[in-house]
Amino acid sequence: MALVPACQITANYYAGFAYLMIRKYGNTIQLYQHILGYMQRTKQFFQNRSFQADDINKKNEQMLALLAIASTFCPLRLDESVNIQIKEKQGDKVARIQHGDMAVYDDLFFSGCPKFLSPVVSENPTSPFGSSGPRGLQLQVFKAEVEQQRLIPTLRSFLKLYTSIPISKLAKFLDMHENEVRCCLMAFKHKKEVAKGDSTDQTTMDIDFYVDKDMVHISDTKIARHYGDYYVQQVLKLKDSNKLILGAALTPVVPANNA
Repeated sequence: MALVPACQITANYYAGFAYLMIRKYGNTIQLYQHILGYMQRTKQFFQNRSFQADDINKKNEQMLALLAIASTFCPLRLDESVNIQIKEKQGDKVARIQHGDMAVYDDLFFSGCPKFLSPVVSENPTSPFGSSGPRGLQLQVFKAEVEQQRLIPTLRSFLKLYTSIPISKLAKFLDMHENEVRCCLMAFKHKKEVAKGDSTDQTTMDIDFYVDKDMVHISDTKIARHYGDYYVQQVLKLKDSNKLILGAALTPVVPANNA
């Protein structure tokens, strides 16, 4: 498979989507970062094959949309080059998610998901797939997960402000009952462990905490930024620019014929 780049990219795309649907967001991020970096390095190769370029570019857009979803559910350190691509392609949607616009998840999901096939052929609207077909069923499963994750970003933002906070105070911030806050904290812990999956990156989530009676104790794990990837990316861009400039300079100028 490694000898056929288009096959390798497609296989990794479907594997990453499968990880996303079983909530292993750490694996999705790790896989997509690897394959997007590979696509960035071999971009010149695909540009010379026009019959593959459109499909590869489409897969690139789909993976960026799914990666934006996964990184929202499971904050991990992203490579600088991949982070730049997400900001360029999906920056406005990510900003809307951070402001609480849950409808954006549907747009990102439909932008990134593959086509789904039904195992049965049925025109009955009361079938398990409904009138919207298997795509609608997969969206329902995804939206159920989004609903479970709805309060976690807000909860994380409050926890990052403190080293310890009483549950009663956190309940006032969230406008919830204390028992509901305890349930949210347990859900946060559970989602954190599930999201990590088999990922070897130990920086899954940027915060950790434990509950001792009526007090939440927070340990903030700062993610160190790595600037090497950014400089490598800029060097590659400079090399591409030099090639274009040298190619234009070496192109012979054909004099115009005077009538």
